[in-house]
Formats: sequence, C-alpha cells, structure tokens
Amino acid sequence: MFSFKEAMRRVITGDDAGGQSVVILDGGPSSEAGDPDLGGLFEIWEDAASGALDPKQHDDLGTRQPILGPRPGNVQVRWFVIAPTPDGVPREALNAATRERFASFGGAHHIIDQTRHPAMHETHSLDVICLLQGDATLILESGETRLKPGQVVIQRGTNHAWQAHGGPALFLAVLIDRELVRS
Repeated sequence: MFSFKEAMRRVITGDDAGGQSVVILDGGPSSEAGDPDLGGLFEIWEDAASGALDPKQHDDLGTRQPILGPRPGNVQVRWFVIAPTPDGVPREALNAATRERFASFGGAHHIIDQTRHPAMHETHSLDVICLLQGDATLILESGETRLKPGQVVIQRGTNHAWQAHGGPALFLAVLIDRELVRS
C-alpha cells in the first residue's frame, strides 16, 4: 500500500564554502503533527518573507513545532493531509475533536464557525495550496469546490475547510503571513 510518507521528500539547496550550489538537506518532513496517512501538518521550511537570503547558511529552518499559520513576517511551506470525515460520529463530537486538534498546533482561536464543517477556520495568511494526491473539496461559507490533483487554490484569509473523499488527500501549501483586513 502506498504511503503519503513516501511522497514527502524535501530537497533543500544552498552554497558550499566555495560558493558552489549543493544539496544541503535531502529527506522527509523536518517536523510533524499527525500521521501522514490519516491527517496532520508536515513541515518543509519556514523563512522570513523578506530581507537578505544567504545560501551559505545551512540551518534546517523547518524544524520548529508545527503551528496552523506562519509566524509573523514569515513564509511557511508544508504538506498537509486531510482524512475523510468518519461516518456515524455525532456532530458535536466531531466539533470537539476538531477544536482539540487545532489547539494542539496553536490554531484553536482560528475556528470561527463550525456550522458548515467541523474544521471551518480562518487564517491570517495568503495561502497557495495545491492538491497533490487524492480527491478533496474546498468548503467555504457560500459553497463548495471539488478539486483534482494538480489544481491550486489561492486562499486569502477566508473561513474555509477541506473535505477528503474516498481516502486521505495530500496537499502542498505555501503560507505567507499577512495582516487580515476586513473593509
């Protein structure tokens, strides 16, 4: 059986002491919160959104404990896995389990309204999200959009959730810290 863990490989480049480009890291996620085949966050890299870039700096910038959104002024790159909503579980139990899961990675305060889906949440970031594997739906307050692998969502600080169908779905996300303004 294929595991999403097999697909999670990050290759990070930099410069060696002589200024030649090299691979400085090659492996799986640097830190994780969850199970790659059941659901969770799997960190690739986090860095400042602006400022100087030093290819000779070889620290692994993905090793911090996963949190829902990027830290202030940062860009966060990660995989995330969404599992299908289990059948037969009472809605209040799903809502409570989701709030607990979000709290485990610092995101409890991002759950605004669970009316449409237990995982409806709002982030203060500009997110570029690509479905890599699986079948999933983006759920918004006013509707739903089904996605196929390779399709991209630009998530702009809106209340949303993801629903997987027929098995877990693997996504790649680039999250850019932004100030959320409501006019």
